[in-house]
Amino acid sequence: MEETFQSGKGLAGLDEHQVRRFTSWSRWVTLAMLAHAFLVVVRADEHARHPAPDELIPLTCNEIQRLFTTLVVRPVHDAAHRLRWSAWRRRHQARA
Repeated sequence: MEETFQSGKGLAGLDEHQVRRFTSWSRWVTLAMLAHAFLVVVRADEHARHPAPDELIPLTCNEIQRLFTTLVVRPVHDAAHRLRWSAWRRRHQARA
């Protein structure tokens, strides 16, 4: 339970709300929990459908968050560039 809470704080910003009223707090917590659930479900689905090759580590929630942010929220470069960067990064993490 504690690991899930720490992961939610780090990945989904669960601890970044300044409580003023219960309504705003409950909306923030609900949104943060949905974001974290999205990351975990995508990771589990990706692991089930596409096992990682030997030279790459499997996709993590942190990597999925980075890819989602760079591909959907703030697309600066083309998608192929970001996917190549992610594969390069995971390959080097597997070597380490």
